Amino acid sequence: MTARQVLVVDDEIGIRELLRDILQDEGFHVRLAENAAEAREWRQQERPDLVLLDIWMPDCDGISLLKEWGNGGLLTMPVVMMSGHGTIDTAVEATRIGAFDFLEKPIALQKLLKTVNAALKHGEQLPKSHMSLANLGKSAVVSELRQRLEQVSLLKTHLLLIGARGSGTELCARFLHVHNTPWLELNQYEKLTVAPLEMLEHLRDGLLFIPEVAELSRTEQKGLLLLLSKAEKYGVRVICSTAHALPQMVAENQFDAGLLQTLAATTLSVPTLEDHREDIPDLARAMVTLLVETAAAAYREFDIAALNALRNASWPGNLAQLDSVIRNLMQTSLGEKITLEDVNRVLGQFESIDSALSAPAPQRLDGAALAIGSINLDQPLREARDEFERLYFDHHMAQVGGNISKVAEKVQLERTHLYRKLKQLGIKTK
Repeated sequence: MTARQVLVVDDEIGIRELLRDILQDEGFHVRLAENAAEAREWRQQERPDLVLLDIWMPDCDGISLLKEWGNGGLLTMPVVMMSGHGTIDTAVEATRIGAFDFLEKPIALQKLLKTVNAALKHGEQLPKSHMSLANLGKSAVVSELRQRLEQVSLLKTHLLLIGARGSGTELCARFLHVHNTPWLELNQYEKLTVAPLEMLEHLRDGLLFIPEVAELSRTEQKGLLLLLSKAEKYGVRVICSTAHALPQMVAENQFDAGLLQTLAATTLSVPTLEDHREDIPDLARAMVTLLVETAAAAYREFDIAALNALRNASWPGNLAQLDSVIRNLMQTSLGEKITLEDVNRVLGQFESIDSALSAPAPQRLDGAALAIGSINLDQPLREARDEFERLYFDHHMAQVGGNISKVAEKVQLERTHLYRKLKQLGIKTK
């Protein structure tokens, strides 16, 4: 079994080394930091199982560092505060922010070990780091979004989030989710037609999140309208998200007008990454921390030029695209630091793909082109679109021998969404 790791943060060398010796004798792996800056650096690189954090330090006090970790989504390990002249008010403040316990110096050996073991046991229940609204940034536009969400959180009304794909609508929904209550991100939309009330019973006092409400069929839209009308009775909050112009879909008879009217009662716009590109350096670091903690990559830091290049790049895919690029950089860069050359290499790969996709198609009439030309353009838009999509998916399935995973990759759809789309179009799969 791997030894538990404890980070000791204290500006007094005698106390640091004493705590290290005691904890090492108990079988713990101990790291030492003499100030908040060192503690910050260690926390960014890995998640310790426990932090013993002194309150009074010259560069930044422990309470401020605790708040910083909490606001940044990094308070995912138990923290025990230490102080040579603590007060009840300080202890209460620390535990309110998120500290597990408070130890007053000089620390008795038995008290130390009892508190450490209790904190570690508590830490087993804590979630690991994950992307959250706290990671989204500190810019004015994100701060305003957070304030509006806090205002909405006081209500139990349904909410429609309007934002481009990958912009972080799920982070907003999770921000409104009450801890220790049910959560469901609905991807199997057919449940709205067959068991909407059973779903509400299962989610009682929880939250239902629908990531793209524009993908619902007309029958599923009717099911959602019924669910919305009954949700308050079950204490369920429903949050829907869309990257589409729903009023235009209503005008084209593709979306239920009554459903839009219900959803439009409370709406919030989620900014694109282009709207707060000044947050990209902090976002990149947060994504690195998450990858390290989930063992998806070894820790690497960015040099300044690399971060500037990321901030100045174009991000049509928003957070999802940034996450893909960060993963690529972490897993394929060779040096200890990620450099400007690394960023240009990865971004250049995507640009070459975009250029190939946007190049003019050769002027030839192959089978697919002839088939598309045979679509009846006098029929309603919905039927014409369905006919085109059948041809489109038949074409791609024929190219890969019906392999759904390969089709999903080629057409850039999640497998769950692809299965649902094929079922909706009446296309049989193996």
